[in-house]
Amino acid sequence: MSDLFAGVDLGGTSIKCVLGDEQGKILFRKSIPTESHAGPEAVLSRIGQAINELTHDAGCKPIGLGMGVPGLVDVPLGITRFLPNLTTHWYDIPAAGILAKHVNCPVRLLNDVRMATLGELVFGRGKTVDSMVFIAIGTGIGGGIVIDGKLRLGPVGAAGELGHQTIAPDGPPCGCGNHGCLETLASGTALAAAGIRLMLMGLAPGLHTLVGGDANLVTSELMAEAARQDVPVMDAIMQAADFLAIGVANVMVAIHPDLVVLGGGVANMGDLLFDRIRTQVRQRVRMFPAESVRIEPSDLGSDAGIMGAIALAAQKD
Repeated sequence: MSDLFAGVDLGGTSIKCVLGDEQGKILFRKSIPTESHAGPEAVLSRIGQAINELTHDAGCKPIGLGMGVPGLVDVPLGITRFLPNLTTHWYDIPAAGILAKHVNCPVRLLNDVRMATLGELVFGRGKTVDSMVFIAIGTGIGGGIVIDGKLRLGPVGAAGELGHQTIAPDGPPCGCGNHGCLETLASGTALAAAGIRLMLMGLAPGLHTLVGGDANLVTSELMAEAARQDVPVMDAIMQAADFLAIGVANVMVAIHPDLVVLGGGVANMGDLLFDRIRTQVRQRVRMFPAESVRIEPSDLGSDAGIMGAIALAAQKD
């Protein structure tokens, strides 16, 4: 058997664990609940146990492990600095060192969306380009930047926080402390909130039917389905797409990438979203032909992060 590498995608509610090879083929897979209330040590212990179970199934231990985490991480030291969606926020936890003791191999950490960017670069649409921007549009909005074929992290690993560019200076408050961030206007959370408001105002009967009147079930995907008959829902989606287009245009004129990849749950809305974004970007980018930059959905979908984790574990530098 060829060398194996372990990948972990640490999420707020669940954790993906895989073993794969250097070509990105996932050979063994396991998912476990996060249970972050138990604390970092307990979560890392359970991740180690899951990886060791996969190792037992494979009959071969991994050479290295990459783990994506939902927040700020000190990449060189393997220390989580702030994971906002996990209990205790994992302040200054030497997670790489702790996990390495459980799995008996080197462990590397990276922000989860930067990890997804790496996955798309190594195994997805980024394989054929020199520069790329990845934007994940889900509960929040994150991103990653590739220049000259390399993922650029900046001095503290925070380069690519594209969801926190200011789009509306007087817009709603963001969890980061700013106002009018792209994340507050066009994330899955923001879009669902708009759908719920319309439904409760009686302006989205189609959406109301789809979710049986339960506001907790509203998602961007269901809004896209309801938009066929609910004009106000369509308007809300188009407004979010326009905000996303402004964010994409800003990044395009800043670094002129070959490719912009949109991933995350909201990107699953497909052509309804992408057609609007492409049209709006062409209207806003005038310094060079906007058509020279492809705007495409992720090739890897929900596996982008875990594929990036394998790529990180396999890196030789």
